[in-house]
Amino acid sequence: MKIPHILVTNDDGIHAEGIQRLSQALFEDSNNYRLSIIAPDRERSAIGHAITMHKPLRVAEVSFMHNPGLKGWSVNGTPSDCVKLAVEAILPDPPDIVISGINRGSNLGTDVLYSGTVSAAVEGLLLGIPSVAVSLTGSGTGSSFIYSARLISSMVPRLLENDIKASSLININIPVDVDRIKGIRVTRLGQRRYRNAFEKRVDPRGMHYYWLAGELIEDDPEEKGSDTRAVREGYISVTPIHFQLTDQSALPALEEMVRGLNLPAV
Repeated sequence: MKIPHILVTNDDGIHAEGIQRLSQALFEDSNNYRLSIIAPDRERSAIGHAITMHKPLRVAEVSFMHNPGLKGWSVNGTPSDCVKLAVEAILPDPPDIVISGINRGSNLGTDVLYSGTVSAAVEGLLLGIPSVAVSLTGSGTGSSFIYSARLISSMVPRLLENDIKASSLININIPVDVDRIKGIRVTRLGQRRYRNAFEKRVDPRGMHYYWLAGELIEDDPEEKGSDTRAVREGYISVTPIHFQLTDQSALPALEEMVRGLNLPAV
């Protein structure tokens, strides 16, 4: 019988507490599956789905502080680089599932478009591998990361047994106050927007520059079913995400628009 193979990555860097705690929890169950850990050599938060094209990617073996016997590989690239490189160059065989996290900070609503954590899972999705992104909705402490790591470790057998669809990834957000978690909700993506997103400043030489900041504006608090509301109310949010981006409803109007359009002469 084939032993399932798990690839763990993140966007906070291989030395971040989230991936260290998650890897340790999975390592404790390693009799049930094989574990590979490949992550950026430093923080790559909010980098989206960037990939490295104009410089070489270098890989180095890394030992983990919580378990010196646990080994991984660091990559001087992005989270998407890590998954692509792992599957297409480093690992002898592709993983059965990709788990990205545990991220320090939430990845909710439309913020998933910027997230390196989610983008690593997207890369797994593009390679046809069931993928999961995991985030803790705040800075967190050791205990909250340990709780989250144990939760994901307990979910892995179900994720493998239920053969989650390789056409969608699972985005999990865990409230940082783990002592008050009420349960789990399956949700959809909410809306996240920011007011006054850029702060204008002046440097010591009198030159203007801009610092990304802003006040968060979430979706309508009365709107049910969103990941943002679930987390706000103390629930773990589990959201299936797919990236079939075609707007099917717009196709008829576009077909009508281009029908009979005269193309310019060459």
